[in-house]
Amino acid sequence: MKEKDGREYSADAFGSPEKTLPIDVAGPVGTGSSAFGSALTLAADDNIATKIGRRRWLICALLFFAATINYIDRQVIGILKPTLQTEIGWTEIEYSWIVFSFQAAYGIGLLLVGSLIDKIGTRAGASLSITVWSIAAMAHALASSVMGFAAARFALGLGEAGYFPGAIKTVAEWFPKNERALATGIFNAGTNVGALVTPLVVPWIALTYGWQEAFIVTGAIGFVWLVFWLAIYRKPEEDTRLSPAELAYIRSDPPESTVKIPWRRLIPHRQTWAFAIGKFLTDPIWWVYLFWLPDFLNKQHGLDLKTFGIPVAVIYIIADVGSVGGGWISSALIKRGWTVNKGRKTAMLICALAVVPIVFAAQTANLWVAVLLIGIAAAAHQGWSANLFTLTSDMFPRRAVGSVVGIGGMAGAIGGMLISLVVGQILQATGSYVPIFIIAGSTYLIALLIIHLLVPKLEPADVGDAIS
Repeated sequence: MKEKDGREYSADAFGSPEKTLPIDVAGPVGTGSSAFGSALTLAADDNIATKIGRRRWLICALLFFAATINYIDRQVIGILKPTLQTEIGWTEIEYSWIVFSFQAAYGIGLLLVGSLIDKIGTRAGASLSITVWSIAAMAHALASSVMGFAAARFALGLGEAGYFPGAIKTVAEWFPKNERALATGIFNAGTNVGALVTPLVVPWIALTYGWQEAFIVTGAIGFVWLVFWLAIYRKPEEDTRLSPAELAYIRSDPPESTVKIPWRRLIPHRQTWAFAIGKFLTDPIWWVYLFWLPDFLNKQHGLDLKTFGIPVAVIYIIADVGSVGGGWISSALIKRGWTVNKGRKTAMLICALAVVPIVFAAQTANLWVAVLLIGIAAAAHQGWSANLFTLTSDMFPRRAVGSVVGIGGMAGAIGGMLISLVVGQILQATGSYVPIFIIAGSTYLIALLIIHLLVPKLEPADVGDAIS
């Protein structure tokens, strides 16, 4: 059909009130296992991107590296768990409470930081966030007890809570809707890069200099990123290096009101609950990989600080492919005329089904079969996550995205708090990862069903009457 501007739009087969993308407007599409390389390839190879500029992909690259640092700092304790468990002497349940403290702070931070970022902007919000979490990461080196590590993890959780709401808001500001899933997938792949770099670098630092130095060195990296962020980042309208054509492309979606939406007005909407429940159910599975994967390889296959680096890195390399691929799938389907609703949910269904085989990972005696099954599940999670994050910008105006992501992130952190205690109890009682992987294999399909029941057409939330 045709709109007032004379341009042709594809029809919405699901009856959604939200328009699909203009057929004659396409963003960059690319493939590859390297998220940053993919971003550059996407921008370089696409004819339209060449005409309108590629500044937005530089911003995406900054988000990618921030995600990498975020996950390096987050994962160090998981890599060092077998070493610290021997040296400090904590039990499985005590370790689960250390993880719990991070999740609690992360949830508290996300409840507050979304609105804060909406108020002070992404530039200041990201700067504050990475400063706090970098100091907290380095403070782990001072800990010598369970309570000490729990305090450091709590501070780290508060600081890291600002990253994802800010990153999603940045994508909403810098990308049109048809590129947001892909951009989200690319920056989200940085989490996998951080997760695969950590098991390769941290063991070497710890074995050569000591575990305290591992926390200090990795924590200091954030300040390097901060220098580049402050030098480069501006809002699109304030960036003097952004071409008028690219700015017009970024703002090619229908204009939205700039009236502030308080988070209390977002909670009653079923769109908010769809995102929050999706995060509550599936975020905890990623926390299990992040904080218990080295322990699984240690207990199940006898690997230690010197030997589990390569298997863990392989898992996150596979996950990196899934992060970009999951975002690419939905973006590609939408550009081919599918509705946003059908494209997003089809990609999420593919990801949910790909997680199921992880139920066999704890039952195989072959290390590399287990690595492959967990790697596929991790890749599927990242593809799922890229599309789940993008649902916020599909259903809410830009001014509300940070707050919605904060609410959903808080729900995910609550789920993470609960799963940490459940995993601790299961391992303390049985020593087996079989029940844990059964939970992981079934959760995504349940989450997708609930999301579809709440928002069958991904219709935008009616927040037009919000007041400041």
